[in-house]
Amino acid sequence: MIFSGLAEKLQETFKKLKNKGRLTEADVDEALKEVRRALLAADVNFTVVKDFIRRIRERAVGQDVLSSLTPAQHVIKIVHNELAELMGGSQSKINVAPMPPTVVMMVGLHGAGKTTTSAKLAALMRKQGRRPLLVACDVYRPAAIKQLQVLGGQLEIPVFSMGDQHNPPAIARAALENARSDGRDLIIIDTAGRLHIDDDMMVELEQIKNQVGPHEILLVVDAMTGQDAVNVAENFNRRLQLTGLVLTKLDGDTRGGAALSVKAVTGSPIKFVGMGEKLDALESFHPDRMADRILGMGDVMTLIEKAQTNFDAEEVARLNQRIRSMEFTLDDFLEQLQQVKKLGPIDQVLNMIPGLGNNKKLKDLEVDEKDLVFVEAIIKSMTPWERRNPQEINGSRRRRIARGSGTSVQEVNRILKQFEQTKKMMKQFVDMEKGMKKGGKMGRIGKNALFKGKSPF
Repeated sequence: MIFSGLAEKLQETFKKLKNKGRLTEADVDEALKEVRRALLAADVNFTVVKDFIRRIRERAVGQDVLSSLTPAQHVIKIVHNELAELMGGSQSKINVAPMPPTVVMMVGLHGAGKTTTSAKLAALMRKQGRRPLLVACDVYRPAAIKQLQVLGGQLEIPVFSMGDQHNPPAIARAALENARSDGRDLIIIDTAGRLHIDDDMMVELEQIKNQVGPHEILLVVDAMTGQDAVNVAENFNRRLQLTGLVLTKLDGDTRGGAALSVKAVTGSPIKFVGMGEKLDALESFHPDRMADRILGMGDVMTLIEKAQTNFDAEEVARLNQRIRSMEFTLDDFLEQLQQVKKLGPIDQVLNMIPGLGNNKKLKDLEVDEKDLVFVEAIIKSMTPWERRNPQEINGSRRRRIARGSGTSVQEVNRILKQFEQTKKMMKQFVDMEKGMKKGGKMGRIGKNALFKGKSPF
């Protein structure tokens, strides 16, 4: 999971601080040594780490912190705020042109994922009400134009192309005129990958920039390249004056050094992050929420936004009513699983829930999405009566269901057991809610269930 190594080390360090109660300067210094080691191990730029530790120490050894009743929590809050500031402080959005179309130019090294990211960005911006046009300016890589056209076709977003016989600056200029005549308010230009030391290719990017005057120049960087990502960003920024960065494959980078370094080194904010291969797996980057994830506080806001985007409100309301009335069936169970699948990979969802992202029991959890396919096959192999009355499914029925779903009786038994456990959990929540409404206060069960841990703030 993202930042898993760094998150685990930082959380272990702060756990030691909490156990000390009152803190001394020596305690803070020892903790900061651990933080420094964790950041360096996460491949964060050395200069960035040095400045980061200095700023934290200046704030953490103040009298108001050390004499506080909860000094450890103060230190954690300081680290949280400095982490968020290190990554940009607040969300940086696309600069929208006062007169459309807004022109976004995508640049980067070979293999960084520019073409796919261009398509993902177009899809994301369309959800925000934009009318995007993708522009194929990579005339060098074989099938690059075809790749963008295929992605555009899947998303039903138009792609402007003049083939591979024209030069990219001319293509970009023609695309701009096409967008204006067609009423497109956003142009995303997919350029060819190039080494930052290749002067001729960098000059071509400068020519495209001069031709269309982009409002955004986004550098697409593979997060897994670590410190090299910082060096690449520095060089592209010097030639093109970047307005932002897109980090791809952030879901596969357990260290996260690039995300914690590029803003401080280049001054260019991270605007988007790639969190998977699917065309909807591009997210706006929120520094404060990422700091929450690193410190094990989850990312509830992103989880809520994903749910609002992907869940059918009427279906959720209907399911909620069935849970309250204790009419929860295997059909509802299957529907619930299908809704959760829309949120993305299960490990990413867990990482957004406070306390679960780096829970030691879940640390090595690898959820195979194919398991959900088997669950669906098993439930759909049941008759409507069996789905409504799972407690009546006997041995012969279980064998028939296993044959029909291509699974084993043991797997059928496991799904039925999981359903019963889920149903019991649902009943507990309903009972808690009834207790709260009846007494006006949260009962003992609710407190034990929801507030076992204390807020770090």
